Amino acid sequence: MDKIQLERIDFEPGKSFKLFSPRLRNTFLWHYHPEYELVYVEADAGIRHVGTHISGYTHHDLVFIGSNLPHLNFDYRLRSDYHQIVVQLRTDFMGEAIAHAPELSLIQKLFKSAAFGVAFYGETRTRVAERLKRLNSLNSFEQLLELMNIFQLLAASNEYTVLNNDESSKDFILKDKIRMGAIYEYIDANYAQKPDVNVVAGKVNLTMSAFCRYFKRQTNMTFTEFVNQYRIERAKNMLMQDKNITETCYAVGFESLSYFNKLFNKIVGENPSEFKKKWMTAEL
Repeated sequence: MDKIQLERIDFEPGKSFKLFSPRLRNTFLWHYHPEYELVYVEADAGIRHVGTHISGYTHHDLVFIGSNLPHLNFDYRLRSDYHQIVVQLRTDFMGEAIAHAPELSLIQKLFKSAAFGVAFYGETRTRVAERLKRLNSLNSFEQLLELMNIFQLLAASNEYTVLNNDESSKDFILKDKIRMGAIYEYIDANYAQKPDVNVVAGKVNLTMSAFCRYFKRQTNMTFTEFVNQYRIERAKNMLMQDKNITETCYAVGFESLSYFNKLFNKIVGENPSEFKKKWMTAEL
């Protein structure tokens, strides 16, 4: 049951960062690492799972992830072609300069916020994406300078969402690396059917009552609430791809269209037709 992985990151000699474009869409890689990570993805629609936060993204995603914050690979289950750029930074990136140079105070604040996971949107995401795409054309020193420009741009932006409320999401996974990964993988594989709390409890060697207490303590949600939230996030992705509401309802595991509409409105703040109309209008 080794479903959570500590990713071992190798850096080239003389480099404080790693720049690459992984392709792992057929792999459920629930993992963590001490290094900071900046991820940019261009795709039709995907899942963003960082700490205890789960949401969907469409077309583009830009997320900055702090040390040892567990996350799922952002290209998991992507169907059509996609492009991904990942920058991983040594734990001592820039030495003590970020902590002590007053000129880097905004960047220091950004790196502290990364402990919770930060997603960027709007013009900030567009401008950073353009800069990230140019990195491969630069030499190592120029790449480092450009990365500092990117982090300054991110640090000065107000177009961002903090993905977790506190560091408990990181703390629990570091204390229990295997169990939550196995639970998340089971939910991801079975959300469209009928996830059975007895089955998943057995997978992590807990009685049903002990599992329910454990899961509520770790996520602040019941198992059913979590599964329904996961389904709604998948439903949002489908609606943003212009799927019809009835098809979406049954595809993500709901058996009642009226219940789906009610729950969608409760979680999202608007009903599916309003959400879809607003999204499609914004895309024009």
